[in-house]
Amino acid sequence: MSDTSSKPQSRRDWLLTDAPLTRHQARLGAFYQGWLTFRANKLAMLGLIILILLIGMAIFAPWLAPQSPFAQNLAGRLQPPSPEHWLGTDALGRDIMSRLIYGSRITLFIVGTVALIAPVIGLFIGTVAGFAGGWVDQVLMRITDIFLAFPKLILALAFVAALGPGIGNAVLALALTGWPPYARLARAETLTIRNADFIAAARLQGAGRMRLLIRHIWPLCISSLIVRVALDMAGIILSAAGLGFLGLGAQPPMPEWGAMISDGRIYILDFWWVAAMPGLAIFIVSLAFNLLGDGLRDVLDPKGAKQ
Repeated sequence: MSDTSSKPQSRRDWLLTDAPLTRHQARLGAFYQGWLTFRANKLAMLGLIILILLIGMAIFAPWLAPQSPFAQNLAGRLQPPSPEHWLGTDALGRDIMSRLIYGSRITLFIVGTVALIAPVIGLFIGTVAGFAGGWVDQVLMRITDIFLAFPKLILALAFVAALGPGIGNAVLALALTGWPPYARLARAETLTIRNADFIAAARLQGAGRMRLLIRHIWPLCISSLIVRVALDMAGIILSAAGLGFLGLGAQPPMPEWGAMISDGRIYILDFWWVAAMPGLAIFIVSLAFNLLGDGLRDVLDPKGAKQ
């Protein structure tokens, strides 16, 4: 008679065990449990699938686009959706579907760059303010309040007007105006943990301020920032589209979705697809980021998004 306790442990049981043997096993188990929680959220999975498709569309744009996004055909201008042009053509006869596919690259570039710059700036300023306290906290938070006093899009318009139109300047403007909420969040997280016992123990072991920030405080703030970034992606897309709509973002003939809406606004009543198709693309991607953010909040929010 064989002993059932001697059966080899399955990979799932190894990941979900309550008594991990190594730190590596504990980290993998936490990641797997987070994935199970995320996977149980059907809407979050829908958002993830849409974003994976968006990334794939951006990577394989030259193979997926039926035509060149810049090729003009004035004889075929303002054609409605048809088997030849699935989403129709614009005022210059360019295939809208091809321009949307190539425009996904610009959207991902803007979102990815802003999502890398703004949270890092906010994390550094917020944790330094919360950990140092005193006059340092007062000065940094008053600067943050000045940025928060202006609507983000209005402040971005001011930066772009000063720097000049272009996709690079638009990204820089969005990053410079997007960091204050992350700074506030990082400061609040830092204030709750700066007097914790493990911080005092690390300080007694000789850890300096920068080591405490980088090794002990930043890792505890990152999860909240990730959730906030995912939820802010839709706002970044809309702000970038707003700058493109006003002619301050990507310049013609680049197929930026906001600029495409601007080009089609004068035809909206008679040739609705020219502006409606890029608007629908912005809506779908923004919705996907919001759904993804809700799923990540369920996984990463330490206080629990669902009670």
